[in-house]
Amino acid sequence: MKTFLITTLGCRVNQSESEALAAALEGVGLIPNPDPCAVDLCIINTCAVTSKAAMQSRQAVRRMIRSHAGARIIVTGCNAQVAFEEMASIPGVDAVILQSEKERLPDIVSEMRKNSRPAPEGMQLPENRRPCRSSVDPIHFKNRARPYLKIQDGCNAVCTYCIVPRARGPGRSLPPPMVLQRLRQLKDAGYPEAVLTGIHLGSYGSDLENGMGLVDLLQEITSSNAPERIRLSSIEPNELPDALIELAAASKTGPTRICPHFHLPLQSGDDAILRRMGRPYNREMYRDRVLKILSVLPESAVGADVMAGFPGETESAFERTLSFVESLPLAYLHVFPFSPRPGTPAARFRDRVDSRTIRNRCRRLRDIGRAKRARFYAAALGQTVDLVMERKTRFQTGFCRGISDTYIPVWLKSDTLPAGMTATARIDRVEGSFKVFGTVVQENALTGTLPVRPDF
Repeated sequence: MKTFLITTLGCRVNQSESEALAAALEGVGLIPNPDPCAVDLCIINTCAVTSKAAMQSRQAVRRMIRSHAGARIIVTGCNAQVAFEEMASIPGVDAVILQSEKERLPDIVSEMRKNSRPAPEGMQLPENRRPCRSSVDPIHFKNRARPYLKIQDGCNAVCTYCIVPRARGPGRSLPPPMVLQRLRQLKDAGYPEAVLTGIHLGSYGSDLENGMGLVDLLQEITSSNAPERIRLSSIEPNELPDALIELAAASKTGPTRICPHFHLPLQSGDDAILRRMGRPYNREMYRDRVLKILSVLPESAVGADVMAGFPGETESAFERTLSFVESLPLAYLHVFPFSPRPGTPAARFRDRVDSRTIRNRCRRLRDIGRAKRARFYAAALGQTVDLVMERKTRFQTGFCRGISDTYIPVWLKSDTLPAGMTATARIDRVEGSFKVFGTVVQENALTGTLPVRPDF
């Protein structure tokens, strides 16, 4: 085997891990995807968060087998963990690697390269618990100007609908010195922004002996040699203290700024449904967190996850969610239908909502989400924003796209701004399906040269 291809499904943590795997495979001599039609090794990093994600994972495996005849096929990720037998039974799969062994994948591949025969189908490796690690150099990112840095893995929560603790295991945190080291490396390589991600980010530090939590870590980050912008991925509303919000506000004048962008999962605006979901907050706590953010950082983008059709969600419970979401000054919504996952308590709940009703509720929530996004973008018209230019765009020749600290994608009429450059732009107009256009006010020099890698 000389060449490899990685397909990734699911969350930012999975994407971060795929980036790390790609770098590690290059470290043992493999070349990433120079010719997709002639790849020797295909790795599918799967997702299991919903039944649809699990189905898409199976489809991705079968698609890889069909389109890459003769290639070794390795399946890993969350669906490999929770549906091992199912994934291993797919004809053409050479190995299924559990989560706890994912970081050993380069060694496993090296052994497979030495072996002239394929690995036995469904090779299961012994499971064990390992600390959260970032054992490979995180600077080799696939066409990404804003890399994801995984600082936490696993989850100790008991949400009744969620299979992630089964797929990821207990919560583990990357030790602070290693976080700071990785951020320094990203800064030195020229990355202007890093996204801190984790399965349960707000619980960062709960397993560390030094007692350092997320706020303590962020305090060190903002005063260290880190990229100019630090963005937080999803964080639970009950794990967002005033101190974190105030630190984000104070960081606006420092060398490293915490982006005024907070994604707070809501799931339901009905307290009875929240209790049945096992969520550790109520709607008033959630409202308090949103309003606190906007009182301290009025320019912030606050987004939410909302689930439609959880078992027992009556029409009146859904209407309470609808009115609650409408009343909040949110910038956007991510809407999901309830998906029963085998092995979770909610999968056994009897009072299911029918699929037609769920689809209708999702549609109504998404309509509200689109209206909120439109208002948030309209409020930004005429503002001057700092952008990090991205590697890839899909609009048209002559335009490039940057992301503001409030997570607004802004298209600029230029194709000369390299990925990783920061630019200051004025937001001029919003067209069609939320395409925001701006004019460059100032181009800022790159602080380094971002590595260029082909897709994997």
